[in-house]
Amino acid sequence: MDEREFFDEKEVLKPANLSCFFCHQKDIYQIRWIERRKKKALKGQVNEQDRARFQKVRSYMLRRDDFARCTNPKCRKTFEISGIQSVVFL
Repeated sequence: MDEREFFDEKEVLKPANLSCFFCHQKDIYQIRWIERRKKKALKGQVNEQDRARFQKVRSYMLRRDDFARCTNPKCRKTFEISGIQSVVFL
């Protein structure tokens, strides 16, 4: 059984307070995340090994965006998002 069958997946936006590396202006950016929530129960034919794996999995979020574009009209450069974890357990 594939691990993706253990989760319900959706894309969410979360605000993050970031500053541009070039102009150093701080602003709130909407960062895209993939949220994977553990299903309530497994469906279909499931063996004992899959049940054991299902018991161990946890809900988590993966950061989808690695870069952000500066909101300052004079700068507008793309900078790398740092200081925010790429995986967050819920």
